Amino acid sequence: MNSGGAAPVATSGGTRSYGPALTLLATLFFMWGFITVINNTLLPHLRAVFDLSYLQTTLIESVWFIAYFFASIPSAKLIERIGYQKSLVTGLAIMAAGALGMILAASIPSYGVTLVMLFVIASGITLLQVAANPYVAVIGSPETASSRLNLVQAMNSAGTMLAPAFGAYLILGRSVSGTAKADRILTPAERLADAHSVVLPYLLVAGVLVVLAVVIARFPLPVIGQNATSRVAAEERKHLSLWKHRALVLGIPTMVAYLLAEIGVANLFVNFVSQPNIADLTHEQAGQYLTLLWGGMMVGRFAGSAIMQKFRAENVLAVFAGFALLVMLVVLSTTGHVAMWALIAVGLFHSIMFPTIFTLAIRGLGPLTEEGSGLMIMAIAGGALVFVQGILADNYGLQSSFLLTAACEVVVLAYALWGCRSAVDDTK
Repeated sequence: MNSGGAAPVATSGGTRSYGPALTLLATLFFMWGFITVINNTLLPHLRAVFDLSYLQTTLIESVWFIAYFFASIPSAKLIERIGYQKSLVTGLAIMAAGALGMILAASIPSYGVTLVMLFVIASGITLLQVAANPYVAVIGSPETASSRLNLVQAMNSAGTMLAPAFGAYLILGRSVSGTAKADRILTPAERLADAHSVVLPYLLVAGVLVVLAVVIARFPLPVIGQNATSRVAAEERKHLSLWKHRALVLGIPTMVAYLLAEIGVANLFVNFVSQPNIADLTHEQAGQYLTLLWGGMMVGRFAGSAIMQKFRAENVLAVFAGFALLVMLVVLSTTGHVAMWALIAVGLFHSIMFPTIFTLAIRGLGPLTEEGSGLMIMAIAGGALVFVQGILADNYGLQSSFLLTAACEVVVLAYALWGCRSAVDDTK
């Protein structure tokens, strides 16, 4: 895949020659993390504006992740046709168009148009994901791929950490639903005013995306070395199969489980800690605590990147998954601020899961790396299953719904201890 005429750069010498490119990619990781997590403050806001059930609220996030399923393959084909650089610019342009569309949705206001525009934004992010994640994973030494991807994903977490404060101030803090106590029923006039509160935030987001697209269009993005990305001949490929790689085959459902855990916690965090028996906060106040959840993910990824320079990625993943399961059991069995802080703590232990599962799944695929990466990106669509937690919350209570999250932590732990390890690894 070419990126618009830049000279190829060899990958054998490490990541130093890729420093500027990695810095730019880290900026992209920051922006799509920022935009994704704005949804976490947007969801309780939309729940009040449109008087939605928990199922309808989580369906908003499901639409977001369905985009990963439908847009992943077209994104891969687009990258093959126009190259990385133009694809990144195109992805940012699609995201900007969706952000402007959110202004239209707020002006009507329309729940249906909101869903469509969130799908558009997510499609643009999918294009960036398909390009950027394998790009970071294959440059430099294979042994430090997890460390490298955790490092740039830490910038994604920086975006996710800042987004709740941005959303809490400009959306929840400027709306009746955000400053009132939980479960207040709004009048029609208040709902209309609250719907309009998203105009300014999305206008600012659209402007930043356009500027970033212009910067990337003019940036000399290097080309991945040919040995890393070239496809083998058709005859040779007949003897290769992705489905013989246990780490990939089991990595796909593990990624689905992880996304279901992460998104379920983030989406329902504000509603959970706002409950009288937990912290009894307004949605605006709860949105500020959500910043700590994502801040923990940023800290964990920086720490994980350093730890994986000395310890095997699968072992680090097992430790983090074990602690994630432990704190979720605390969430399920306690109330008050203990339950709130336990839910915040799970962000720290979720931190390394996405980049580490991703790199472990594609490790050793060689010429099949592109195809394996595409399947792992499609697995992000598993986040669409978050509506299952919405059903559990509606029928059994919000706190009990986190049993699903705990089950997902068990899946990740099993993958780290067994699923990602080859027969050679098992003998060590």
